[in-house]
Amino acid sequence: MIRKREEFNLEVFSKSDIGLVRQQNQDDCRFGVISPSCVWAVVCDGMGGANGGNIASATAVEYIGTKITDLYKDDMTKEQIGELMAEIVLNANMKVFELSASDPELTGMGTTCEFVFVKDTTVHVVHVGDSRTYAIRGGKIKQLTEDHSVVQEMVRRGEITYEQAKTHPNKNFITRAIGIKPSVRLDYIEANFIYGDVLLICTDGLSNCVTTGDMVKICHENRGEGLTQKLIEAAKIGGGTDNITATVIY
Repeated sequence: MIRKREEFNLEVFSKSDIGLVRQQNQDDCRFGVISPSCVWAVVCDGMGGANGGNIASATAVEYIGTKITDLYKDDMTKEQIGELMAEIVLNANMKVFELSASDPELTGMGTTCEFVFVKDTTVHVVHVGDSRTYAIRGGKIKQLTEDHSVVQEMVRRGEITYEQAKTHPNKNFITRAIGIKPSVRLDYIEANFIYGDVLLICTDGLSNCVTTGDMVKICHENRGEGLTQKLIEAAKIGGGTDNITATVIY
């Protein structure tokens, strides 16, 4: 029997860490609880300049969090939620771009973006870059998003394998980002959500250092803030070569 959404509350936890190598944390994250069956989260991985990455990710996270809180209405349809999310991210893109254009020290800054909204049994994802959203169900894990990266394009063309992509020298080059141009092409993903599922939203500092098998194991054995902490620790054990951010919804 599938447990009805009204019978349980969604939980959301998020944690970000500088990692073991970087001098500053250019990741940023935020989440909100609208009702027991409605939550959202945003994760961004900034890049560019001495402080540009920090500013890009913080600007996008702040804007998206403020706008979804202000503009979401309980009577919105699935289609309206998806349209609102896309509009917010497109406007966040322009905000980061204009900020970059206004200051020579910020030229070229940008950020990835994972914007996830869960209402009842539906997951909505707006995705730009190589941060990821995974869905874990019954011991299996599925990557809901596809990286906007040079190596992912090479995999798609059959030039390298998925395994080769993991260690390719160009694996950190992304093909889409928030704030680089006045407009950006978004991916929108919609998926089903049932009781027992875990959504994992993370930057590449986690996905590059933790296997999907370990992600499943950690998400099965832990809950609450301890879950995000264990994911961060696993990424550090795996090298901790980048900033690490993990958000979970279940």
